[in-house]
Amino acid sequence: MRAFVVTGAHQSAVEEVEPPRAGPGQVVVDVSRVGICGTDIEFFTGEMAYLHQGHARYPMRLGHEWCGTVASVGRDVDPGWIGRRVTGDTMLGCGHCRRCRSGYGHVCADRSEIGIRGGFAGALAEQLAVPVTALHALPDEVDDTAGALVEPGGNALRSVQGAALEPGDRVLVLGPGTIGLLVAEFARAEGIEVHVVGKSPRSLEFARTRGFTGVWTGDQIPDLPWDAVIDAANDPALPARALSLVEPGRRVVYIGLAGTPSLVDTRTVALKDVTAVGILGGSAGLAGTIARYASGAVDPRPLVAATIGLAQVGAALAGQLPDDAGPGPKVHVDPRR
Repeated sequence: MRAFVVTGAHQSAVEEVEPPRAGPGQVVVDVSRVGICGTDIEFFTGEMAYLHQGHARYPMRLGHEWCGTVASVGRDVDPGWIGRRVTGDTMLGCGHCRRCRSGYGHVCADRSEIGIRGGFAGALAEQLAVPVTALHALPDEVDDTAGALVEPGGNALRSVQGAALEPGDRVLVLGPGTIGLLVAEFARAEGIEVHVVGKSPRSLEFARTRGFTGVWTGDQIPDLPWDAVIDAANDPALPARALSLVEPGRRVVYIGLAGTPSLVDTRTVALKDVTAVGILGGSAGLAGTIARYASGAVDPRPLVAATIGLAQVGAALAGQLPDDAGPGPKVHVDPRR
């Protein structure tokens, strides 16, 4: 089968590789759509920390935001999965340790992450092998575009839930990328007043088309009481600014990751009686995301700027969008092209 392979920093190719076989407890999925994520770009450029920490190494097959149809199943798997449209969890815990047994498999010390760490090949290929325990069935109301946005949606939904907001509260979302905009969409669906902060004119212009209460640059943020601030950006200065902006006694949620360490004064955390929440992975938010997409409460599809084939992935990771790309922040891949 064809697969997109990163062989080194800024080095990649579409290669013919052996198709996966469904091992015990696994299924093989015919991949229909994959999202390109900022993590994929960091692996392509060589900046991803996992490369330097020994959790990942080249050659790599990327892709952890995906959907498709189950083509075959391994031993001990219900054959009723065959033919079903699915997406799946990225974070695969060992299943045996204290964290996994307590419901925290997404932070298992020995976890694999599909297309990221632990040797599980990613979905930028015609087929993908994945444990059946990671699968989530997709209803007909969730098409392929939305299906490949379930994983980032799970991260965004967990961020909103971590902010502990009530209808009528006000949230400030830092960063109008895919995660930030999904955070804003989920929050608005809960009756929360949403404001978004960004930098680039292109991202700000697109965010304004989404109809949020306010879209601002960093120097335009209005002097309002912010019941939560959710940092979905990659600016190392923003975690401290989020803390300075949030109302005392409320919550700051950190889901964005900067390339360098961020400094937060814990004296401010204590003196403002603020709860700081970190989010890693969408595992606990996947089912809720599918339900919200299926009901129409949140429609993520306008965020997709273009859908390309495997041969165009290298250019996309290098920042080259197709000439007909729309204004959204997300690029999707159809490996069948």
